[in-house]
Amino acid sequence: MPPSTIRLQGLDTLRACAIVLVLMSHYAGFVSHAPTFGILGEVGWSGVDLFFVLSGYLIGNQLLAPVARGETWSTGSFFARRLLRTLPNYYAMLAIYLLLPHGPIAGSGMPPLWQMLTFTQNMGLAYGQTFTHSWSLCIEEQFYVVLPLAVLALARVRRPARLAWCVLLGAAALGVAARAAAMLHGGHDAFAAEVYYSTLCRFGGLLPGVAIAMLKNFHPALFARLQAHANAIFAAGLATTASVLYAIAEENISPFAATTFGFPLVAAGFGLLVLSALGPRCILNRVRVPGAASLALWSYAVYLAHKPIFMAIRPQAGRLGIDTGAPWWIAAIMAAGIGGGWLLYRVVETPFMRLRERWYPARPAPAVAAAQAPGGTAVQP
Repeated sequence: MPPSTIRLQGLDTLRACAIVLVLMSHYAGFVSHAPTFGILGEVGWSGVDLFFVLSGYLIGNQLLAPVARGETWSTGSFFARRLLRTLPNYYAMLAIYLLLPHGPIAGSGMPPLWQMLTFTQNMGLAYGQTFTHSWSLCIEEQFYVVLPLAVLALARVRRPARLAWCVLLGAAALGVAARAAAMLHGGHDAFAAEVYYSTLCRFGGLLPGVAIAMLKNFHPALFARLQAHANAIFAAGLATTASVLYAIAEENISPFAATTFGFPLVAAGFGLLVLSALGPRCILNRVRVPGAASLALWSYAVYLAHKPIFMAIRPQAGRLGIDTGAPWWIAAIMAAGIGGGWLLYRVVETPFMRLRERWYPARPAPAVAAAQAPGGTAVQP
């Protein structure tokens, strides 16, 4: 098996873990209204942060690899491939929300349609509104616009790596400063909507992934040395993430520290996990988790579809007297959420992905072409 394929197996596992965390969080919040999964459900919101780090790496690697090789890349093709990857599923779910403005899946109100169509609804979004889980797509779509423009600018300078690190560190500092300002001047903690949904406060979650892509492409010797210690990096990432999440969940740190540094540290811990997953010797690549590759493949569609399914099931479960804390019902309802995502993947995402490959085929570098051959990894950037 080619090394690149092995590495992506580790990313599959992490992506599957990310969607499972989100499912557990939303099950506890919208179905059982109880701590069904214990502390894992309490920190399930962090699954989105893991998605951010994965996206930062996957998209950053796509953009930075040609720059490091001294090649050019088409911005038009990049944006076309991104839009065909993200818009069909999202607009299909948006159409369902618009067709069902009332009932169990509706919230207190929906942001203006122009915001929903342009991925800007996270600005001013409040808890309890309709389709609130689309906020993370806003952060990613905005990232997909800013990062290519930044890479294009960096590609024009003589030493792009040095400037890129300066820009990355400056962006990280800006995010931390925005979070500190929200707490000091607005009184908003880490989970206030003004912070949790904010572009400035949350885009930092993507930066560890970009940093990994920069290491891989601009510092290959250092990257190779780090890969030799993949399991140690995995242990460090797991320890960092678990300790910070536990401290936030148990309120063992001050509100200011949690707001200003908590989420960036979680993203850094996840960054270590993603970095470790790129090492062939990492345990993530040596232990195949059954179903992880499929769940990773469906994860985007599952993310979009599961929450309205959970919200639609809850009142029916109440009427029928279903114990939503019972293991069999937990499994059945979770399966319904995943099944809805699978249906969205098959009916909407798959046809558009085929069109994408027909209209804008990927042009992999020769060294990684084997890893993207048919039958390879399920992870799709």
